[in-house]
Amino acid sequence: MQEKHRDKTAITNVAEKELDLLIRHIDVLKTVRDHGPIGIIRLSQVTGQPQHVIRYSLRTLEHDGIIKPSSQGAIITDKVHDTLGTLESTLDDMITTMTDLKKKLK
Repeated sequence: MQEKHRDKTAITNVAEKELDLLIRHIDVLKTVRDHGPIGIIRLSQVTGQPQHVIRYSLRTLEHDGIIKPSSQGAIITDKVHDTLGTLESTLDDMITTMTDLKKKLK
């Protein structure tokens, strides 16, 4: 395993935090899709994330109309398939952008 030596700066911290947030939202969404309806406690157990973090992700996903609450727990909406397709396309675009940014650093 190669050791990575990085001095963190504000700009790298922001980028990593935003990526971590996206990863968490996607993990919660996939878990709701695969195990829904599912409550906060079970989501926390499955994802390994604290309950307050799960609540934030659920609020964000609900605000976007991707999931909705039910009496048994969170469930996905019909919007999930379009959202995942758009997300995949957006991630492809981000990969291209990041590759271009790396070239500019050299």
